[in-house]
Amino acid sequence: MTDRTTIEGEATAIGTNAAETQAIETQAIETPAAAAPRPRPRRGLLVGAVALPLALGAVGFSLAQPAQTALTPVAPVAVNALQASGATAAKGEVAEIFGNKFILQDGTGRALVETGKAGEGGTLVAKGESVTVQGRFENGFLHASALTRADGRIEALRPAGPPPGGLDWAKDKVGLGPNVDVQALTSAVTAAGYTDVRVAGRGPRHLEVAAKGQDGKERMLHVGFDGQIREKRVF
Repeated sequence: MTDRTTIEGEATAIGTNAAETQAIETQAIETPAAAAPRPRPRRGLLVGAVALPLALGAVGFSLAQPAQTALTPVAPVAVNALQASGATAAKGEVAEIFGNKFILQDGTGRALVETGKAGEGGTLVAKGESVTVQGRFENGFLHASALTRADGRIEALRPAGPPPGGLDWAKDKVGLGPNVDVQALTSAVTAAGYTDVRVAGRGPRHLEVAAKGQDGKERMLHVGFDGQIREKRVF
């Protein structure tokens, strides 16, 4: 009697466990199919919104080009007449080359020219080549912004506009950057009392302008595309 009762109790327990196991397995199989898909994070939408104009710009690059801001041409002076200035120029021959720097020489003297990344490798100019260098002269260095070759070709050495990689740069690349009215901005500088106004470069949302103040000293000005003028330094 005791043995039979024990066996029946074990049989009942086994049956119950099997049913529970089957229910668990059934739930495990059905749950993935019934689960609703998770919503995609909004960050993906934002990335797509930024990537789309970049992709369109890559495909239709020939249709939309970034606006280039040309430097104001500056008449070259003799090398020994170079003075501290935000926008000046000198003409001569390349006497020696040292990486991204070279010696510009004319009949009056020699000046050291720094060309930045454009001249890395020492192949930008050739020894004996005749060039006109325009840029900023300071502390004995002529920091070149542009070269004019003997055949008249002008080669820009400093990037114009926003630094690469940012949103402003991307908008510039696809033709969606700000419309820069250089003539109106330089006219505003003249109206503010400055003379000898020369565009020396362009930033993300401003022009770099060299000009002389009412005291005759040259200034480097930050001229915003909104017309705001700020003096950066006096030479």
